[in-house]
Amino acid sequence: MKHAHIITMTALAALAAGGAPALAHTGIPGHEHGGLAAGLVHPLGGLDHLLAMLSVGFWSALVAKGDTTRAWLAPAAFVAAMLAGATAGYVGMSLPLVETGIALSVVTLGLMVMWRIELSVLAGAGLVALFALFHGHAHGAEAVGNIVAYMAGFAIVTAALHVAGIVLGRALVRMRHATSVTGGLIAAAGAFLLMS
Repeated sequence: MKHAHIITMTALAALAAGGAPALAHTGIPGHEHGGLAAGLVHPLGGLDHLLAMLSVGFWSALVAKGDTTRAWLAPAAFVAAMLAGATAGYVGMSLPLVETGIALSVVTLGLMVMWRIELSVLAGAGLVALFALFHGHAHGAEAVGNIVAYMAGFAIVTAALHVAGIVLGRALVRMRHATSVTGGLIAAAGAFLLMS
């Protein structure tokens, strides 16, 4: 419970301070994306997305304790909320502090892995869904052309990254200190993105 309180307070402080955006998603002409191929590549092009999506898998594997259903709930919630966020971004709905939310997701998920924070199934799925809205909004705001194919592409790769995270997370459980080191490195990368 103490760790969950620390994570909550850190998240609120970073949002209140309006931490510097990571600027991985600029919306600069020429950087827009559309179509299946762009969707398949897009999640792999930014460290922020890559780490967050792997971390969701890591964390799910760590807290599931062999329960396959529980292992898949947070990743499924992430993909669904990411698609909702992408739709919102594509149609021009605004979402404040998108880049800050993305970087903060990396910090928070890294801390959750490092400390093996156990949340209820609904709380865990809800938290990753909240972060997924920011990731999805960034994807959708940059989209041009065939949005359906683009969204299908990044949803497929996101799910694949979650699977990779779950597999790696299960391996990390067997290695002493591996989860702490991995989570700490992810959180440090997220902190760097917040300050960039």
